[in-house]
Amino acid sequence: MALLQISEPGMSTAPHQHRLAVGIDLGTTNSLVATVKSGMSVVLSDENGHDLLPSVVRYYADQAPQVGHAAGQTPHDAQNTIVSVKRFMGRGLQDIADAGYLPYRFVDAPGMVQIKTIAGVKSPVEVSAEILKSLKLRAENSLGGELAGAVITVPAYFDDAQRQATKDAAKLAGLNVLRLLNEPTAAAVAYGLDNAAEGMFAIYDLGGGTFDVSILHLTKGVFEVLSTNGDSALGGDDFDRRVFCWMLEQGKLPPLSPEDNSLLLTKAREAKEWLSEHAEARITCVTSSGDVIDIILTSARFKELTQPLVVKTLAPLKKALRDAKLTPDEIQGIVMVGGATRMPHIKQAVAEFFGRVPLTNFDPDKVVALGAAIQANVLAGNRSDNDLLLLDVVPLSLGLEMMGGLAEKIIPRNSTLPVARAQEFTTYKDGQTAMSIHVVQGERELVADCRSLARFELRGIPPMAAGAARIRVTFQVDADGLLSVSAREQTTGVEANIVVKPSYGLAEGQIADMLQAAFTYAADDKDLRVQLELEVEARQLIEAVNNALQQDGEMLLSEAERADIKNKIADLQSAMGDVGKLKVATAALNQATEEFATRRMDQSVQKALTGHNLSEIQI
Repeated sequence: MALLQISEPGMSTAPHQHRLAVGIDLGTTNSLVATVKSGMSVVLSDENGHDLLPSVVRYYADQAPQVGHAAGQTPHDAQNTIVSVKRFMGRGLQDIADAGYLPYRFVDAPGMVQIKTIAGVKSPVEVSAEILKSLKLRAENSLGGELAGAVITVPAYFDDAQRQATKDAAKLAGLNVLRLLNEPTAAAVAYGLDNAAEGMFAIYDLGGGTFDVSILHLTKGVFEVLSTNGDSALGGDDFDRRVFCWMLEQGKLPPLSPEDNSLLLTKAREAKEWLSEHAEARITCVTSSGDVIDIILTSARFKELTQPLVVKTLAPLKKALRDAKLTPDEIQGIVMVGGATRMPHIKQAVAEFFGRVPLTNFDPDKVVALGAAIQANVLAGNRSDNDLLLLDVVPLSLGLEMMGGLAEKIIPRNSTLPVARAQEFTTYKDGQTAMSIHVVQGERELVADCRSLARFELRGIPPMAAGAARIRVTFQVDADGLLSVSAREQTTGVEANIVVKPSYGLAEGQIADMLQAAFTYAADDKDLRVQLELEVEARQLIEAVNNALQQDGEMLLSEAERADIKNKIADLQSAMGDVGKLKVATAALNQATEEFATRRMDQSVQKALTGHNLSEIQI
């Protein structure tokens, strides 16, 4: 039996209204946006037909930043061209092991690391927001309307700080986040719904900057995550780095400039990708100091250089299986996710570990976005033929600091989301009237080895003998994996609580300041939107005219008229990118086809009337 939707008069949603929602894979190397069209999850392309948006942002002193393909074509400006920013999300400078190796000018600010650019100091949240803005614009232009919301994917092993930073970036980009979804779970949704799969599945997700593995039980539309593990600082970038270091050794190069480092990293990435399908890659380039590099990297040597990284991914795989109380033989299928899984020796290692060939019927670059789109469609309230239930888990244990610097776990890792747990504590000293509560995340026994998430105080505890007070501390984790904590003294009812905004997240005021700063380029953004809308309309017009010419052109038009229309089409195609020329060329093509449209209409009316008496036609 269906429940009626009750709304205020005049406020109810149209019964067949489809709300525009998207899934976004905010990746280290590339990002994507997908949606559900006619019941199918599809990736949305840009005006040039590109599905993947390189996660690259280049800043300028006097204009809006460039994002994507155009930004990535500037290796000579490495310090202002930010790549792989996902690795810095929710992280301080001390968390970035390779900070000195990267070409950026880092600022070790309190909280999250900052990057100094020609446009000022930028946080990873601001950089990520630029990528999300670009994807939002792509989606709205493609779908022809404003988005109701988005599901954004994050690595399963992202901690609370990294998740909050991702949400902050989405808010800054003007996106309504319906949910943060773990990337392996999103991949399972895409795979499971498409194949009606059931059983135990392993999701092996090696992206540009993160590695995740999740063990899921799929049955009749229920996706239950049994365990998850991984490394949020291991990905395809590390394979590039191994090749980069090998290039330095082979070329016996002196210390390089940031631009040369960026150039060699690009060459290393290109060689890695080439070796996925070829036996050897030739690497040639000239540094700014005139040093020439011309070396050949074989697939066998590449495998030798990076095999320790491949082995490093197997340890989390073993732990995830152990936590799920399963053996490799009990896994029905292995889904490979992330562009880095295209490397042959990774596929080989995973196949050897499980004793079966991984599933490859999805593009590993797109499967996460496709799954996120399916979940976004459900959360936006659009009807779905698939009853979808996601049971995700907490990736790392959550707890409190006890006396002696010990960590007491309240919510153990791999607990199903959403989850709430409570535990009672008491005072340490006689007459104690306040308690400091330190929230931590991690698996270690000592607080010093865990990540600090938040601190708050409970005051107003009645003075009692040590151990007499009863303080109930409740942890709640929502479907996004974000935490809130409350503490209540049971005899008096005095209470304190906190929604955990980690020290690496952004305060509401900071986000407001960033939004205000974004108005600087509001005019540029508006102009860009107008241009893209005109280009979409122009392409639709060209397609319609070409179809009409193919069907009726020879019958209804002279050769000179057809030539004129084709010239106007060519003029419109060449006007792409210039708003003024687009408007003029569109008007010209419309005018040139007016007579053609009239003749086609007359022909249709004539066909409709042929063979009928006047009395048979009802007006």
